[in-house]
Amino acid sequence: MAPIILVTGPARSGKSVWAETLAQQASKVTYIATARVDANDPEWSDRITAHIDRRPCHWRTQEVPLELPNTIAQATADTCLLVDSLGTWLANCLDDAEDIWQNRCRSLLEALEQTAARTILVAEETGWGVVPAYPLGRQFRDRLGCLTQEIGAIAQETYLVAGGHALPLHRLGTPLPRPKLGSKTSSRG
Repeated sequence: MAPIILVTGPARSGKSVWAETLAQQASKVTYIATARVDANDPEWSDRITAHIDRRPCHWRTQEVPLELPNTIAQATADTCLLVDSLGTWLANCLDDAEDIWQNRCRSLLEALEQTAARTILVAEETGWGVVPAYPLGRQFRDRLGCLTQEIGAIAQETYLVAGGHALPLHRLGTPLPRPKLGSKTSSRG
């Protein structure tokens, strides 16, 4: 199995910068951008531009708002994939019924376990604040938390980025038992 690296942390913590730093060790990088450009949202466009400006010009960029599992599955062993980010990919799929979402997650996990490419995934930590007061916010937070746990269970390296520092959780922490995707145990709280 090719290495899977998970980089997680809160907004503006430096997680994308850390993931990019890890990817720079590879000679061939494909940056998988999950964001959709919205011409009506200049602040969002500025965020995307900042990410683009940080990337080395020899990196290939692939915009993948939905078909993340297929993109990962098709990658070759000479490539390092940098997926930024799982939260944005989830937001693009938020209207999925639960069974469709679970199938997407299974496909993603299978692709990660079978790909020949080294894969670095960026994920937002959304559960450190208050419980969202609206159902869609709770659904987003719960789905992302469960998906991050699943990927963390199969990742060889997991980093928590906070306050501009990357903590190697794979060295410092004790892994939890792997949850079953879609089960009540996968939402450990």
